[in-house]
Amino acid sequence: MQPTFNPVVWFEIYVNDMARARRFYEAVLQVKMEPMQAPPGDASGAEMLSFPGEMERPGANGMLVKMPGVPTGGGGTLVYFHSEDCAQEESRVQAAGGSVHKSKFSIGPYGFCTVLMDTEGNCFGVHSMK
Repeated sequence: MQPTFNPVVWFEIYVNDMARARRFYEAVLQVKMEPMQAPPGDASGAEMLSFPGEMERPGANGMLVKMPGVPTGGGGTLVYFHSEDCAQEESRVQAAGGSVHKSKFSIGPYGFCTVLMDTEGNCFGVHSMK
């Protein structure tokens, strides 16, 4: 059975210079980006700016992220796919030839994520509310 929703639920675009990236995206897309707080317990040192959007509306929303140790450019965008429980996809990734980059973790009131690596070396995320 095919899903009745779009599979992508979140995206992150990694940047080196947040001020420059903010100016670019606000100018090109004609939007106002807003600072986003890190989830409770996050010690990554990430700086985040959210694209405008409503989590309850259809379509993917996302943000710019400046995080120490995370490269930009090719492979600098992380797509999150929807799931009922992201632990399910995490449990299947190794058998399919991939690996777990970051095991299921809480993002506070926004649910849970896992970050996985595919067979080609690309990271992607899976998001769920439980």
